[in-house]
Amino acid sequence: MTRLSTFDKALLNLLQGDIPICSHPFAQLASRLGTDEDTVLARLRELKAAGFLRRIGTFFDSNQLGYRGTLVALKVKPSQLQAVAEAVNRYPGATHNYEREGLYNLWFTLLTPNADCEKKILSEIRSLDGVEDMLKLKANKKYKINVQFKLQ
Repeated sequence: MTRLSTFDKALLNLLQGDIPICSHPFAQLASRLGTDEDTVLARLRELKAAGFLRRIGTFFDSNQLGYRGTLVALKVKPSQLQAVAEAVNRYPGATHNYEREGLYNLWFTLLTPNADCEKKILSEIRSLDGVEDMLKLKANKKYKINVQFKLQ
């Protein structure tokens, strides 16, 4: 699949910020789109398989839930970059893991319930083969950008 249908675009628009909080959210989305729940779920599976959709989930205010966030920059040997990225991705609190140009070439955010958990995870990541250095960058102020792509 290389092109999105009008239905796909409408579905993806709804998913970006209008998923109902109820026992059958996809049935409600289907009703709004003039179809049935099975069709919506089938299209979502196909869109995910084709790479148009990475994940479906909610955003919570992590601070209100008692979690602490840290931006982490790693200096990783290029030959180990993929393996380190995959290892980081296995931690449930690791998000936004991406490669960057420059000395510190792998960046991710980490959400943890307390300082001890953060320290343990970062110690494990720091000891991975290929990790040469780590910067832990605590936020002084939180900025939340709500990016939504309105598909026509």
